[in-house]
Amino acid sequence: MKLAEEINKRAEKPVTVYVEVNSGGEETKSGVSPDEIKNLISDISGMENLRVEGLMTIEPYSGNPEESRVYFREMKRLFDETRNLKIPNAELKTLSMGMSSSYREAVEEGSNMVRIGTKIFGER
Repeated sequence: MKLAEEINKRAEKPVTVYVEVNSGGEETKSGVSPDEIKNLISDISGMENLRVEGLMTIEPYSGNPEESRVYFREMKRLFDETRNLKIPNAELKTLSMGMSSSYREAVEEGSNMVRIGTKIFGER
């Protein structure tokens, strides 16, 4: 919420934002827990310069992309549920999940934005 408040304060015009969800509950990753999504978006919806357009997550790494499906399915459910609330200034259009190793599974489970940097640019 602190980050949202700071962006809202500094923005000179409305800014599109995505809420990062820590879908795996990992201590090494940032983002809100799945049960905080609706409250955070409701709080942000009252901010003059922020427009929530989507949710994003990075699933826990397992080495087996099939194991990511459980996180992707839950994120899709939460995305649909939150979108159906029709929160003002929160027109959820984008569900960003899946990376180079799991983008196929993510798309199959409902992602409409993937991050495939390693496939394009190679390993770091």
